[in-house]
Amino acid sequence: MPADSTPASEGFILWLEGLPGSGKTTLSRELGARLRSEGWKVEVLDGDEVRRMFSPDLGFTRKDRELHARRVSYVSRMLARNGVAVIVAMITPYETSRQAARAEVGTTRFTEVWLSCPLAICQQRDPKGIYRQTEQGLVKRMTGVDDPFEEPLNPDLVLDTSSDPATASAQKLYEHLASSGLLTPHPPRPALRAQ
Repeated sequence: MPADSTPASEGFILWLEGLPGSGKTTLSRELGARLRSEGWKVEVLDGDEVRRMFSPDLGFTRKDRELHARRVSYVSRMLARNGVAVIVAMITPYETSRQAARAEVGTTRFTEVWLSCPLAICQQRDPKGIYRQTEQGLVKRMTGVDDPFEEPLNPDLVLDTSSDPATASAQKLYEHLASSGLLTPHPPRPALRAQ
């Protein structure tokens, strides 16, 4: 099946990218819960979690990060073509990785969203303690600190997560998905049986 074919039963891929602490995991959970409540099959692929399963052999060099992103892209495409709404929550620091993901998946069922948040705010949040570990010298090649995060060139949506609460960002994301046609046709809810 060509990457851009869109049968009615096909899902979509929402690719959330941004610095550690920008809100990717929180937002993916918030939106995922809403989509599930509306009858969608949803799979959240959190970059840290899938790395442990798909890429334990990889480090954090540019080459390794790009290979990890390719693996996630491939799995995302497989899920989406089987009717799953896939939410990828992954730093994705390099533009080449973002473009490769879009090429792997196809453009009609793929939405790239940059969670824009200043490094200083991400460091204050530090939900996983990784910035603190970087300051202590325990973590090397930290994105945004001693490894680059390339500003996305053409994301489909930019959300300022430095000031908007997660619920507001999730609503903006939902509205964007709806207006771009990715939520239609809506998956049918199971029919209730007569008793």
